[in-house]
Amino acid sequence: MANETTIPLLPCRLLDDVAPFYQALGFEVTYRQARPNPYLALRREDLNLHFFGMPEFDPADSYGSCLVVVDDLVGIHRAFAAGLRAAYGKVLVSGVPRMTRPRARGNDDGHTGFSIVDPGGNWIRFVARARTPGTDEDPAGLARALRNAVVQADSRGNPRQAAKILDGALARPDATDDPAVHVEALVYRAELALLLDEPEAARDLLRRAEAVPLGAESHERLADTRQHAADLTAALPAD
Repeated sequence: MANETTIPLLPCRLLDDVAPFYQALGFEVTYRQARPNPYLALRREDLNLHFFGMPEFDPADSYGSCLVVVDDLVGIHRAFAAGLRAAYGKVLVSGVPRMTRPRARGNDDGHTGFSIVDPGGNWIRFVARARTPGTDEDPAGLARALRNAVVQADSRGNPRQAAKILDGALARPDATDDPAVHVEALVYRAELALLLDEPEAARDLLRRAEAVPLGAESHERLADTRQHAADLTAALPAD
């Protein structure tokens, strides 16, 4: 057979929790029912996600997940970020729901990805169809620690272990480390601090990232990272 279609069925506590969030990302409601069983169908172009309501369900206990392979990973992430800013005034970078930023996954055969953690606690994992150039290399020093931390937090959902990995590497600076990687590591560690409800640590890490001296080429290379740092700053509580 050919031309089959697979549609994930994912749990949530209430349909009213997930519908507005996905509509902010550009999805439309194609079907909804309240009885006998709460059910919601959402679509964004060729991507379909369906949800069933469970009033006693706890999103913190969710194992719901699905993988979405896309051609333009950066484009869809930017569209989602714009939708979140329009709906919520900022990109949601901590708590539930939230969205991570695209990063190369050391445990995904050289592919770059990002994740949506929706109000039902489901992980919708977006992965680039093409491999990311340079991911065959075996990094050293801080770059290796950063790659390992991404696996722990973005892939396995263990931000505390990821923070431990980065803290160890950042405490042992190496003169050969790329300053741009240093900024990436500090910004990612700030993201982890927000996930771990450590806003003052996140604030300090973002200040440290801003203070790293960079050349013009590194500034251009880190454009998305600097935007992400701005999103993290917007998520911090007021001083």
